[in-house]
Amino acid sequence: MDALKRIKELTKLLEKYSYEYYVLDNSLVTDQEFDALLHELIRLEEEYPKFAFENSPTKRIGSKILDKFEKVTHDVPMMSLSNAFNEDDLRSFDEKIIKEVGMVEYNVELKIDGLAGSLKYENGELVLGASRGNGTVGEDITQNVKTIKSIPLKIDYPNRLEVRGEIFMSKKAFEKANEERLENNLNAFKNPRNAASGSIRQLDSSVAAKRKLDMFIYSVIKPEDHQIKTHSEALLFAKKLGFHINPLSKECKNIDEVIEYIKQYTEKRHSLAYEIDGIVVKVNNLSLYDQIGYTAKSPKWAIAYKFPAEEVITQINEITFQVGRTGQITPVANLAPVNVQGSLVSRATLHNEDYLIDKDIRENDYVVIKKAGDIIPEVVKVLFERREENSRPFKMITTCPVCESNLVRKAGEAGHYCINPLCDAKKIEGLIHFASRKAMYIEGLGERIIEQFYNDGFLKSIKDIYLLKEHREALIVKEGFGVKSIEKLLENIEKSKTRNLDKLLFGLGIRHVGEKVSKVIAGHYPSLDLLGKWTYDELINIDEIGDIIAKSLIDYFKDEKNQLLLSELKALGVNTEYTSNVNKKAEFTSKTFVLTGKLELYTRNEAKALIESLGGKVSSSVSKKTTYVVAGSDAGSKLAKAQQLGIKVLSEQEFKDLLDR
Repeated sequence: MDALKRIKELTKLLEKYSYEYYVLDNSLVTDQEFDALLHELIRLEEEYPKFAFENSPTKRIGSKILDKFEKVTHDVPMMSLSNAFNEDDLRSFDEKIIKEVGMVEYNVELKIDGLAGSLKYENGELVLGASRGNGTVGEDITQNVKTIKSIPLKIDYPNRLEVRGEIFMSKKAFEKANEERLENNLNAFKNPRNAASGSIRQLDSSVAAKRKLDMFIYSVIKPEDHQIKTHSEALLFAKKLGFHINPLSKECKNIDEVIEYIKQYTEKRHSLAYEIDGIVVKVNNLSLYDQIGYTAKSPKWAIAYKFPAEEVITQINEITFQVGRTGQITPVANLAPVNVQGSLVSRATLHNEDYLIDKDIRENDYVVIKKAGDIIPEVVKVLFERREENSRPFKMITTCPVCESNLVRKAGEAGHYCINPLCDAKKIEGLIHFASRKAMYIEGLGERIIEQFYNDGFLKSIKDIYLLKEHREALIVKEGFGVKSIEKLLENIEKSKTRNLDKLLFGLGIRHVGEKVSKVIAGHYPSLDLLGKWTYDELINIDEIGDIIAKSLIDYFKDEKNQLLLSELKALGVNTEYTSNVNKKAEFTSKTFVLTGKLELYTRNEAKALIESLGGKVSSSVSKKTTYVVAGSDAGSKLAKAQQLGIKVLSEQEFKDLLDR
């Protein structure tokens, strides 16, 4: 047997199969076949060590143990990117580019949460793998880089080449690595990024080999040497040479398309097989880079949009108490201000006494907070290791912080309540709720104005809102107001009288009766005259209404004060009838629609409103329950999933035809 010939054959086969499996995700051989070929090569190299090439596939196993990492000076500095945190930052970046060079196209790509690395090739051979380090000087991590199976050890390209990218660990590899660490009584890695960073800096390359690292290439250094004119061409060039390129990068004609891409992947990021922490935006035309320029730390032709932190650490300065419209007392954490998912947060709900005691939350604690449902800030956990020695356990108040009435905790409930019907805080919160967007939507009558009018004696009950016109002259001369603002407010109050009965029901603030239940009740009892005429058995037989809601409705409508309020509102001209705005159509009734891509004939909100007005539903995701997918231009993964599931896809014109039938 010609050993050298066979070694070359095996090397070529293993490189081909590795590329197909780790880069194209399309294996043509079984793991057993691959392993058999690899073990044959190992045996031949052991028998004929003079034919064991430096970049042999066997080097991916990792066997070399270093004393230390050698320092490497980068020929071209590995600069960091400046950051954008919101749409305004992105548009500001775009405006500066346009001012410098005119309108440009961008290339956008996912910002992989790993660590930057550089690869150098000479005569087609991998000669150096280096970490970013401080941007000027990094570390020689060649032996560990060779264990990453998506990195080609040889390429079919004779010229000198340097490419850069992100070394990372997939979610699946991260989970497996942590399982093994826990089995060996070792501490688990905190996240995939730390795991990847720790793995690539192992002096023993066999450890790195076990961690199943990957690498996406995102740039070619000195592209002009390779006749490359755009960033998109650079990625395609690298892909053709066998490098792993993230397939989700995209060319965008303008900043609006960039922002749309960012919105898509802000929603999709958790479904990816790897962690991302943002989106990188680059001017696509490489010839403009020098003209656009650089700062000392970063290029001006690129920016990294960073996803807002989902969980952040801050300190509780004080725990105070808030009185709700039902009288429930809610403990509130007053925090050292901190950015959470793009907004400054200084307060977070602590729910109730049980929540505080269960989590042992105290004043001056350092805590982790997040936005529940991406909206309401809440405390997730306490960092007990940072707690002060003289910390005192939380103790619930016993009297209302506003009217000082004794609080009551009802049997079977976690909340404490102020039951004083004259409590100012309860009244103010009730008025705010009545005027809110989801209830009677009285534009201009916000929290600050309601509180001010209440303290001035103009508003004491819901009825008084519709009597404010009697105080027109007194309101106009109040500081901060005027003829126009008061006239507009009074106009909006009159407009609110036309709201549907379900909005009025919700605005009344009946305990346990939310927006959806209000609509259900109005649908079954579409007139004020019918409300309260029900029996308990009738109510609990209605979908969405159970025992607690039924009892709450019965209690509210048998109260004479509440009956009087409703009569007064009717006398003042407030609508007390329910008219369903759903004009059901067979093609839409109980059908589920998903909207995707860019619509030209309708806005997303217009299309959604039309579907719902005809009895249909709109969902944000495609599933087997989806009836139709309406696909505009540039439709992406939702369209692909619909086709995969065999769901009917409508063009925008076909959707319009369905509406017009």
